[in-house]
Amino acid sequence: MTLVRWRPRKEWDPFAGLFDLHSGLTDLLAPATRGEPGFGEWFPPVDVSADDEKVVVQADLPGLKDNEVDVSLNEGVLSIKGERKHQAESKKDGYHSVERACGSFHRAIRIPAEVDASKAKAELKDGILRVTLPKAEQAKAREIKVEAK
Repeated sequence: MTLVRWRPRKEWDPFAGLFDLHSGLTDLLAPATRGEPGFGEWFPPVDVSADDEKVVVQADLPGLKDNEVDVSLNEGVLSIKGERKHQAESKKDGYHSVERACGSFHRAIRIPAEVDASKAKAELKDGILRVTLPKAEQAKAREIKVEAK
């Protein structure tokens, strides 16, 4: 539960209730919109970069093996799916604390350029998934010569 500072109203405001409702909904939905885990899900952080030749997507997937991750590309959207299982816990030390999120995840990333899916490569190394998508020939930048007349 989040503590909220009490703000007394000095004068009547017909829209105050709407602002309170908006604030409440924002607080309720904020974890999902910020990519924070909630209700048995977690969202691995993703970086997308592009240059003239390729688009590269990197996702942090610590503790997962290559056979636990599904990567697909469909109509310009890259999907990364998987599930991180909860590991056995040890209570012999007299305490119990779990901070690492577990559960299924699904990230869908719109790719900012047309790519050649047949040449796509995905590699999982040291907990980082790296998907390399070469750009299609028609999507590559070309220089256009300007002619003076």
